[in-house]
Amino acid sequence: MPVPEPHLNLRDINLANIIADTQEIQRFLPHREPMNLITAVVHVDCQNHLIVGYKDIADDEFWKPGHFPGHPLFPGVLMCEAAALMGLGGIDNTRFRRVVRPGERLVLVGKGLRLRPRMTQFNIQGYVGDELAFHTDILGVALGKWEDLSRA
Repeated sequence: MPVPEPHLNLRDINLANIIADTQEIQRFLPHREPMNLITAVVHVDCQNHLIVGYKDIADDEFWKPGHFPGHPLFPGVLMCEAAALMGLGGIDNTRFRRVVRPGERLVLVGKGLRLRPRMTQFNIQGYVGDELAFHTDILGVALGKWEDLSRA
């Protein structure tokens, strides 16, 4: 599978400009520790169907002792779970191109392909610095009724 063209130039995105922090994200996603997999959302472009967020990989992550002892790697399945932004409904066309380790920031750039209230399809590109770590097509599904999520 060829390396995809970037959805945007990450140098144009201010990662310090937090639009939604963990608490704000929890208003829309029912995930709680230890499954909070998005640290912040920093960019939303509704016209071009783009969203940028990140996950800071901490040194005390729940998976670290077992994946892998002495050489911890952020599990690919958790990269995909973080990329769903909703409930994970499906994964297609996934490639992992670089390992992600504790102490690194995984920046997720999503390009909406199909947007509906209860289901979305995004192409996600995950970066550490300027390096593409993975890319995938994610089917995201609503977790419960939207009315219930909006009251969280």
